[in-house]
Amino acid sequence: MVLLMDLYEQADKDFGGARRRAWLWRLALRLRGMSASAPPSFQNLQNALRAYNRVRRGRRVVDTDEIVGSVGRSKDFDRRFLPLRASAGERWKRVDVAFHRGEDLPPVSLYKLDGAFFVLDGNHRVSVARYHGVRAVEAEVTEFLPARAGEPGHATGPDAKAA
Repeated sequence: MVLLMDLYEQADKDFGGARRRAWLWRLALRLRGMSASAPPSFQNLQNALRAYNRVRRGRRVVDTDEIVGSVGRSKDFDRRFLPLRASAGERWKRVDVAFHRGEDLPPVSLYKLDGAFFVLDGNHRVSVARYHGVRAVEAEVTEFLPARAGEPGHATGPDAKAA
């Protein structure tokens, strides 16, 4: 006789496993004397690069390993997009149930900056995908480019002020 786990029980188990992985990863880093640094900040990188020119690139398939951070949810997920807070649980579990059912989920929205991707919308979808080893996700991509020399907002030369 084979007992099948209810999808909601599976989602609970998966979320607990994801939180455990995040906790163990942070513990392992501490034991090695390393800090569990937050994911890179999109805003900080954008300001450092002065990349304010926005270009819509449309729908793309993006490798989940190229997604390095979030635009506004960096405290909810670690660098590997594992959930850090229990408050992320309900939404994470809903996405996980949809994943197990094989439902088509909408593409995530990503910002591309300096070759890296940051999640604008779809943090939980990225987290569930990475937890299950999904190598790529469908995404609507907007790329941010630095101003070119001679354009407003571009500082070069000895008279350029430090940002």
